[in-house]
Amino acid sequence: MVKLLGIAVLVVLSAGLTACSQGTDNGARSKSESPRPGTAHQATTDATIERDTGDDAGTWNYVALGDSLAAGVGAHQGYVDRYADHLRDETSARVKVTNLGVSGQTSPQLLRALRNDPSTRRALRGAEVVTYNIGINDLGQASGSYEAGTCGGAQGERCLHEAVVELDENWNEITEEILNLGSPHKTIIRTVGLGYTPQAGRAFEPYLKEINRNIATSSDESNIPYAEVSLGDKGLGPDGLHPDESGYEEIANELEELGVRSYSGLRKE
Repeated sequence: MVKLLGIAVLVVLSAGLTACSQGTDNGARSKSESPRPGTAHQATTDATIERDTGDDAGTWNYVALGDSLAAGVGAHQGYVDRYADHLRDETSARVKVTNLGVSGQTSPQLLRALRNDPSTRRALRGAEVVTYNIGINDLGQASGSYEAGTCGGAQGERCLHEAVVELDENWNEITEEILNLGSPHKTIIRTVGLGYTPQAGRAFEPYLKEINRNIATSSDESNIPYAEVSLGDKGLGPDGLHPDESGYEEIANELEELGVRSYSGLRKE
């Protein structure tokens, strides 16, 4: 069983990995086993993307944000490229991928990039499709402190509480930045939350559930469809941390299930 202590190891392992930035226009979809069911949450929206989805659909720019899961570490093809394949099949568009996934990235780092990095902001302004995942490294850092006995607090869990609160705040601000940079009438915005929901020990389970509830609430309020994916042992690679080919395919399939609809631009009151 994958413990959240393993997520702390993910931070260490991914520190030596480089970000994957890809500009693929075409790619062969990897064949893998049939995906296990996940949870897809379709936000209510009436706005379809302002693009012809026929034979002459033109070019869609797809920008992916996130950590090593967005970068596709651990497999020949990650969920980003697989989802791009689905988009090509559904729309006949020429999908150009800009993968800004950074191994080891945390939510404060992604938020800083969205606010301060000109190339990231420029890419999002020109995007027809945006996906993002973040937070597993935030939780990994806190779980590492907990296991080391340096978390603090009466129950030795203060850093876990703080990590949940900080991630919730950062998540909302990250979402707001993405929405502000995109167009409500043409941008398909999707999220898979942490990337996938890891299995956790008893001490960590309440915090993981709270994080997923916060992501679900934020996505619903922002009218952004999202997929919550749980991978079993068969969906993870040899390191027990990153998905394998079938795991990434499952994430991409859950994104595909959300459909090709644009962000409506309407927030729920």
